[in-house]
Amino acid sequence: MNILEELTESLSRLPGIGKKSASRITSFLLRADPAYMQRFSRQIAQIQEKIRPCSVCGAYTENDPCPICDSPSRDRSTLCVVEQPQDVQTIEASREYTGLFHVLGGLIAPLEGIGPDNLSIGRLVSRVKSGGISEVILATNPTVEGDTTALYIQRLLSGTGVRVSRLASGLPVGGDLEYADRLTLARSLRGRVTL
Repeated sequence: MNILEELTESLSRLPGIGKKSASRITSFLLRADPAYMQRFSRQIAQIQEKIRPCSVCGAYTENDPCPICDSPSRDRSTLCVVEQPQDVQTIEASREYTGLFHVLGGLIAPLEGIGPDNLSIGRLVSRVKSGGISEVILATNPTVEGDTTALYIQRLLSGTGVRVSRLASGLPVGGDLEYADRLTLARSLRGRVTL
């Protein structure tokens, strides 16, 4: 196997990248400006050295604590619980949420051997019990594992006096009823709001 085949194979292991896309990326990299390639190579080489989880929330950061946890302008009474560090970036991109975050590091999945002790649920409970938080927003994915994790956390926090909410789920904006799957439509009906 030559270096082109090795690079294509490595790229095809990235999420969402198949063999064809990996081959196109390899071709692009061969034609790329040498300065771009040096910068790109340096960034890939340094990513695991410089990026680490925030010691407070678990989001990816170069500085510890992360800029979100360190910002005095954030709403410190609201805590949004997400599955993975990249979910923090997704919610931040909406520019609608101004509170703090807590990254679980996955979801409860007994069939995969992942229980509550494998996640940062204990740290979440400690953060809530230390005071100052009035609402926990559970932003786990609307899957069996996401729902199970959200329900588990809700039960753990039930005696703390903290309001526990869950992101709404249902039909997307601009969606068409004709193309909605049964589960999405059922969630939309159960989560309906009064106008």
